[in-house]
Amino acid sequence: MGTDSATGAKTDLRVLRQDEWNTFYDHLIRAFGGVPESAEERELWNSLTETDRSIAAWDGDQCVGTAGAFTFRLTVPGGASVPAAGVTMVSVAATHRRRGVLTSMMRRQLDDVRSWGEPLAVLTASEPEIYGRFGYGVATFHANVEIDTNRVRLSVPPGTDDVRLRYAAPADVLDVCEAVYAREVSLRPGMLARRPGWERAGLLDPESEREGASPLQCVVAERDGEVVGYARFHVKPGWHITGPKGTVQLRDAFGVDPAAHAALWRFLCDIDLTSTLSARGRPLDEAWQYMVSDIRRCSLQVRDSLHVRLVDVGAALEARTYQAPVDVVFEVEDAFCPWNAGRWRLTGDAKGASCARTEDAADLALSVRELGAAYLGGVTLGALGAAGRVRELRDGALTEASVAFASTVAPWLPHGF
Repeated sequence: MGTDSATGAKTDLRVLRQDEWNTFYDHLIRAFGGVPESAEERELWNSLTETDRSIAAWDGDQCVGTAGAFTFRLTVPGGASVPAAGVTMVSVAATHRRRGVLTSMMRRQLDDVRSWGEPLAVLTASEPEIYGRFGYGVATFHANVEIDTNRVRLSVPPGTDDVRLRYAAPADVLDVCEAVYAREVSLRPGMLARRPGWERAGLLDPESEREGASPLQCVVAERDGEVVGYARFHVKPGWHITGPKGTVQLRDAFGVDPAAHAALWRFLCDIDLTSTLSARGRPLDEAWQYMVSDIRRCSLQVRDSLHVRLVDVGAALEARTYQAPVDVVFEVEDAFCPWNAGRWRLTGDAKGASCARTEDAADLALSVRELGAAYLGGVTLGALGAAGRVRELRDGALTEASVAFASTVAPWLPHGF
């Protein structure tokens, strides 16, 4: 049960039943503005929803709050695939704001995640300021890009011309594209191993959301008969008195090596009758940035992406590796999940790690939110320390831990959920 802090009224918080899904989802849609989704989208999210991992808050027969948790495995530094609850479909009715509904759902959900034995909870936030108080830290960022393809040229690596590109219907090459994605998952922290059914999300293409662009298109990159990459995109025609001004809208692209990556990006920048390549949600360190002739004409914008919450500090820190030897004692603050609070000794290196309770003096003091932010290696403990969010209690400990936690590639969430 949840309790309205102002009135004392009760809301009933319980696990979602399958026959309640339509009511649950209708409430979610209304909370996000009320614009109906296509039948294709609705059917997909119905099939992907794990009702036994979803909760709803009810005021009588009215659904006034929703929250779900997908079953994911998340790549962490070192390449391990770690169980993680993908928090999703979180909403509270506008009529029931500031009554403790969200807090009660977050409390119930994190208790559930702990009981499932999953050391991590992750989410993407419509409003980033909401989740810090529940222990989530922003752990990955992505780049949004607008490349002026009339003015920018790419310098490509040797072997690019050996890659053959061909158009294919997206559904016809879904299996080979998923195989390319699967090859990449272990190589970059933050990526999600997709469970069956999730591949369909990449093909969603409701006409109502194209805003004048083409249906989804796909090219496959091949070398010696092997598929080595793919790109899915739309083309939005545009015209100006000076000539064509179309835009290529990139949805998804992967190349398994530098030549495949370069072949795809060269193609996307050189499609007839277009002058802009628009790409959203790309890795911060993606190679195209170092091939373009003029980075200033690429309008790079950085935005937060994956928020990470350590549900079990010890298990989470043991699940990843560290790029330099580390032996540090953390004093962890975690008011929302008090089982994490206290001192933890982390020892580890590139081969593995252990993390256990200790009575030894602390070297660093921080909240679980900072541990979540630094967990995937894209946000440094040193930067958090400079912001006053990590306190160094032993000289040199902050630098030691910051170097160890870092990742050699930028963590990246390839798609939302």
